[in-house]
Amino acid sequence: MVTLDFAAGTIEVRGLVEGTPVLPPCCRWDPRTACHRAEAIAYADVVRALHGKIEYEDRARRYPTLDDGARVHREPRPYQAEALAAWRARRGRGVVVLPTGAGKSHVAAMAIDAARRATLVVAPTLDLVRQWYDLLRTTFAQPVGVVGGGDYEVHPLTVTTYDSAHLHMEHLGARFGLIVFDECHHLPGAAYALAARMCLAPYRLGLTATPERPGQSGGRDAVLDELIGPVAYRKDIVELSGDYLADYDTERVVVELSPAERAEHDAERGIYRNFVEKNGIRMSSPSGWTEFIMRSARTVEGRRAMQAYRRQRELALCAPAKLDYVEHLLHVHRADRAILFTQDNATAYAVSRRFLVPAITHQTKVRERSEILARFSEGTYGAVATSKVLNEGVDVPDANVAIVISGSGSVREHVQRLGRILRKRGDKRATLYELISANTSETFTSERRREHVAYR
Repeated sequence: MVTLDFAAGTIEVRGLVEGTPVLPPCCRWDPRTACHRAEAIAYADVVRALHGKIEYEDRARRYPTLDDGARVHREPRPYQAEALAAWRARRGRGVVVLPTGAGKSHVAAMAIDAARRATLVVAPTLDLVRQWYDLLRTTFAQPVGVVGGGDYEVHPLTVTTYDSAHLHMEHLGARFGLIVFDECHHLPGAAYALAARMCLAPYRLGLTATPERPGQSGGRDAVLDELIGPVAYRKDIVELSGDYLADYDTERVVVELSPAERAEHDAERGIYRNFVEKNGIRMSSPSGWTEFIMRSARTVEGRRAMQAYRRQRELALCAPAKLDYVEHLLHVHRADRAILFTQDNATAYAVSRRFLVPAITHQTKVRERSEILARFSEGTYGAVATSKVLNEGVDVPDANVAIVISGSGSVREHVQRLGRILRKRGDKRATLYELISANTSETFTSERRREHVAYR
């Protein structure tokens, strides 16, 4: 009898001699155990190869069906129904791209209800794990398990973090027929990708507002295609704003450095650039930053170049003229809810001290973060400063103003920050301000991140 078994993130096929042509190429002979072996992700391919050709016993699949579907049914928006149909048309494998606030999690809930298989939802943060736990618990008449943050309770509906999935997938990989990767742009990292390969779930759904763009991802798009499937459905912000997302305006504000700041900035940047050029370092290459760090640590000249890099960057990212303009914007929008985004914690704390607004960084404890967001939502706080932790996974529907004091050149980060203020509420209209220090590296950074973002 031919048998299929799940073993530590792989599929073992026993009972067939070496070189059996019926098996797919991914299933290779393992002389250590005298059986054919494949990564667990190949489970569906192996089953399809054997079905109708060879009698076999499937002992690998250990996931149940969900006899009871959703107990709460929300009328899907047209694009949500289209997304589900597109995913199902691809045999339940693929990525759905929707803007923040457009209801990606509702598409996932409909997919779980349609597939009726035990489901593992993988999310990048504990905040998102909590949100998924609440959604699944209220939508389905099922207990919901949590793996991560000190919890380890597994049910046919379970939520986990990417880190915990990496740690436990060799034991969990056979227990789910559908795996949902929230914010799936996190997945192509080596450790997280390994976890995806160690799961045999034949149904796979990726959710993101910001997938990598072809030609700039270094193969990340191909990795997502392999681990989840290709993009099955996509709608961008401009296609949904007004009807399903808040209408929005964007404004780019360029501020000038003072003469003294300009002189210091240009001098420090010159020291940094001279070192980079002298050592043949291409900062635009994927390894450029790493090479700069290594070379700068070896000599006094290198350490001075690193100091110069940091200082010119500090002058650009946190120019006094920027903060003066933030003061003006906070006065103009004193009746609104504003999120002040910065590139680093130091700037976030500086903004917090100057304007007496709470700051949320990765150092902020969970309870304190929840309390700040609750008070922000109810209007006790009119503004919140943050570095990167509010870029994704936080539901703040009352926020309608985003002030980007500084940021990276990432299109994804910029779209995420815009998405934080686009959740529909009444006739709300959102505004994003982007503050740029003139004639600094920020000018190029701004153009790069705006290149594929619709501005109005």
